[in-house]
Amino acid sequence: MLGVARLSQLPPDSGYEVAIAGRSNAGKSSAINVITGIGSLARTSKIPGRTRQINLFSLDQHRRLVDLPGYGYARVPQGVQQAWQQLVEKYLETRKSLRGMVIVMDIRHPLTAIDLHLIHWCYISGMPVHVLLTKADKLSRGAATTVLHKVRQGLQREYTRVIQREVEQEAPFTAQLFSALKKTGVDETRARLDEWLNLT
Repeated sequence: MLGVARLSQLPPDSGYEVAIAGRSNAGKSSAINVITGIGSLARTSKIPGRTRQINLFSLDQHRRLVDLPGYGYARVPQGVQQAWQQLVEKYLETRKSLRGMVIVMDIRHPLTAIDLHLIHWCYISGMPVHVLLTKADKLSRGAATTVLHKVRQGLQREYTRVIQREVEQEAPFTAQLFSALKKTGVDETRARLDEWLNLT
């Protein structure tokens, strides 16, 4: 693992990277650990906002998962939040090896304003988005499926709004249910990552 607080500390901009972002306390670190099968890869904590830098996990010489600082946690000082935001924005704007964005959302609180801000940026820049609705085990199967359907509709509305016209082609996003506790959706997530990391 490599943790960086400045873009100059990033490894050479080559190969394939997938960034993982999400609101603090949405279960991002737990998701990374379950997806990779390495229980202590990403640091988990009961205190949100622990990730304060960009953490890169090398899968091999050419492929990396990139854990972005959690956003939207009120107890983190405003100055710290602004520094994180500037770092992440510069990374997203300049990193040529970035092939896709996984956005982690607590299924009980999806599509917050800050989630939509990130999605908006991805749509404008042509960055594919895959949404993980984490903690799906907290809801019944029927309720979880209903939320998933509503999130997919919300993503489509946002995509239509961003490009300012109705479209028939498939929008550059996918969404799924996920539970780190029950291992729900792990294979589906890995399949998406394999595609973006050119492992298929």
